Amino acid sequence: MEIIDKILDFHIFHLGKYIFKVESLIAILAIIIATKFIVWLIKKGLYRGSKLSSFDQSNRYALFQIISYILWIISFTLILQVIGVQITVLLAGSAALLVGIGLGLQQTFNDVVSGIILLIEGTTRVGDILEIDGDIVMIENIGLRTSRGLNRDDIVVIIPNSSITTNKVINWSHQSMKTRFRIRVGVAYGSDVDLVKKVLEESVLEHPDITDKNLIEARLVDFGNSSLDFEVLFFSQNVFRIEKVKGSIRMIINRKFIENNITIPFPQVDVHMKSGSIKDK
Repeated sequence: MEIIDKILDFHIFHLGKYIFKVESLIAILAIIIATKFIVWLIKKGLYRGSKLSSFDQSNRYALFQIISYILWIISFTLILQVIGVQITVLLAGSAALLVGIGLGLQQTFNDVVSGIILLIEGTTRVGDILEIDGDIVMIENIGLRTSRGLNRDDIVVIIPNSSITTNKVINWSHQSMKTRFRIRVGVAYGSDVDLVKKVLEESVLEHPDITDKNLIEARLVDFGNSSLDFEVLFFSQNVFRIEKVKGSIRMIINRKFIENNITIPFPQVDVHMKSGSIKDK
């Protein structure tokens, strides 16, 4: 026992009045391992159900993140206590320093608070599709300071949490599972508008990702300078890859226009030349 006591009481290093012993190292390791084990148990408990809806998964993810952050804060406090650092004394002695740090890290603190708001409020969840600054992003992870998303080019986008909570953001996942989209196209004057309307609706019907086929609607929306302007409206659940869907539908429309002799006109400009002589000045 004396040997064990001597080993535990062995001083690894000194830092001022603080003495770091072997027993302190063991206690710190024990706290870290215990925290990781508790976090793992909580995660296993929250995700016990094998079949969860996306709503349940997002809510459980947010709850798990909040609990894990709290546990690690408690662990960090315990580690400081093991070392011998008094939190109250530390805060009182470094008040001026903390004010300076707070001013310098104001935006970081704003992002952290925004991350907590996102996790608690639930307006944005993992798996949601957001439109931020004109970019469509699928949220893959909500962290304490930043969130990680994937855009339509499969590029990872790191988003400060404050950008989501303070800016205008469109959440495409907040409405029903389906969303309405539209494709615009112009045809030459003199075209059979009923035939154009029929061809547009049939073109959309050919695509497998279109839902609510009874709600597909083609409209004559305007008389343009060079064309009769149509749009076809449809619903789809493939929100994130909708540009690919639109591209495929446009190819179908082009093929059917050729088959039905419907012309997509070039922009036309009429130039009127006034006859008359030009006198020398």
